[in-house]
Amino acid sequence: MKMRKLILIASLTILLSACNKTPLNQEDLVILAMTDGKWAVTIFTLNGNNITADFSAYRFKYYKNKTVDAINNGTVENTGTWDGNSATRTTSANFTGAVYPLNLINGNWNIDRNGWTYVEASQTIGTETKTMKLVKE
Repeated sequence: MKMRKLILIASLTILLSACNKTPLNQEDLVILAMTDGKWAVTIFTLNGNNITADFSAYRFKYYKNKTVDAINNGTVENTGTWDGNSATRTTSANFTGAVYPLNLINGNWNIDRNGWTYVEASQTIGTETKTMKLVKE
């Protein structure tokens, strides 16, 4: 009987401590979604022209410290920074010294649609309009 009571107390303690965990906030979810896996560009348009093929060799690996690796054919070509804001539905990237096509990803993007495995975003600067879809692999 004493052993049964001890097991019951231990089980309740574990159950109650599990209930006290802090739930993830929106920013934590953004970071968790972005840092889970690598991402590929499956659509990229520049002023209505489809230039997705220019990104076919690239994969992007996002990290919790807000850095991102641009991986070209398996080799890190450039490490940049990224950020995301769930409240304003925006994201940003900056690859210092990047050349075409990687430099096209720099700047602030509006998130038009998203899910756990994809992000569709757009960016307009002056007369230049870009759209991009990233899909998690």
